[in-house]
Amino acid sequence: MIKKLLPFITILFLFVSGLNVAAAEQKDKSWQDESIYYLMIDRFNNGDSSNDFDVDANDPKAYHGGDFKGVTLQLDYLKDMGFSTILLTPIFDNEENGYHGYWTKDFNKLDEHFGSEADFKNLVKEAHKRDMKIIVEFPASSIGPNHPWLEDTNKQNWITRNEEATLNLENPEVQAYLIDAAKWWVKETNIDGYKVNQINQASTNFWSQFSKQLNETKADIFLLGDDEGAYTNETKNTGINAYLNYPAANALRSAFAKPDQPTDKLFPLVSTEDFPRVTFMDHPLVKRFTHEAVVNNLHPGSRWKLALTYLYTTPGIPMVYYGTEIALEGGEGEENHKQMDFRTDKELVEYITKIGELRNQLPALTKGTFEPLYNKNGMLVFKRQYKDEVIVVAINNTTKSQNVPLNGEKITNDMELRGLINEDLIKEKDGKYNLIIDRDEAEMYVLSEKSGLNIPYIAAMTGVYLLFAAFLFMLIKKGRKRAE
Repeated sequence: MIKKLLPFITILFLFVSGLNVAAAEQKDKSWQDESIYYLMIDRFNNGDSSNDFDVDANDPKAYHGGDFKGVTLQLDYLKDMGFSTILLTPIFDNEENGYHGYWTKDFNKLDEHFGSEADFKNLVKEAHKRDMKIIVEFPASSIGPNHPWLEDTNKQNWITRNEEATLNLENPEVQAYLIDAAKWWVKETNIDGYKVNQINQASTNFWSQFSKQLNETKADIFLLGDDEGAYTNETKNTGINAYLNYPAANALRSAFAKPDQPTDKLFPLVSTEDFPRVTFMDHPLVKRFTHEAVVNNLHPGSRWKLALTYLYTTPGIPMVYYGTEIALEGGEGEENHKQMDFRTDKELVEYITKIGELRNQLPALTKGTFEPLYNKNGMLVFKRQYKDEVIVVAINNTTKSQNVPLNGEKITNDMELRGLINEDLIKEKDGKYNLIIDRDEAEMYVLSEKSGLNIPYIAAMTGVYLLFAAFLFMLIKKGRKRAE
């Protein structure tokens, strides 16, 4: 009986969802559809105490015990929030206390603090089972301050000495070493790509060769370029698939740090071209956005909700840094790299889950056109459209409720806007859609036919509740029979 009821419950649930997402669109996914969770391995989750040597959780500059098994144990947690790609800080062998991964000692070995090669391969395998991708940060020129090559007379032309010693990316031997290492990890572990740092420290010829050889190793490899100001017409044609959008990140942090801030710089920085940009706010080398909210004596949760709504609904691949979902606080350096805590308040986790689910279900949010509708001192309204699907996003980063009348011709006359976050409903009247948004609130609307009393919806919901009640009744009855 229960098995017979389940299909009807599923059908009714899909009917009342009202999102009408075409299955074909979901199958035709590209990197533009991804959402990235960026985590620091050592500070994320300790899943294996056997590799906890040199660990001191009380020392912010020491290893804390996070490892590959710890990440594997949290794959479902990340999947449930809607993330489809995990970006790991560097996995390579590091010098003493190089917990962050940027003091590279050997690109051909794993850092033993993070686990074995088998552990890493299992992480990739388990991620792929969940239809998730793994990309690894590749610190192309970073070496540790005490690297043996610094004293090796045969390697002096491998090193560039400025403020700190780095690998000379113009040296052909260094280039060959890095390309071989990058290819080997792809072949051996089946990772899905790299975030390549220090793009500006090498010629476009090198990155073209790097990309070419990696693509020959794995046809659908993803290469993300990371260096502030690295994106130019020249670097765009090197085979790098996307770049971090630093100008947009800086504008986003400034606009949402406090209410009533100028937002005129945001829309001009939205990239609408096919070449994807990765949009983000936090990364390991800056003060966390939460820190700015705390300094301003503001509640971090509301700051993050508004900023994340913008991040998830504007063109680009959203990237969220670990700890964002718990509003983790932190300044620069190791203060940014605090331990993840999975036992804290889940309010932000639930919000990210909701907007992540909507982004995954609505093609307009990933493939759609972008049209600004309103932008004034913290109140933002814009439209995304893909084929017949129209989404209107409203974000009120002000200290007052806002009433924004939108011209019906800009959207479509004689329709209604159904809220997907707070379940608001706005019907077109006299050629206008009057959006009323409370302070520190955001809403995502889908354009729909006018519904009146929406009798089918009410009937379907009633059916769902009745079937669920019957389901519970059968479980209770079955339990009583067993007890007898």
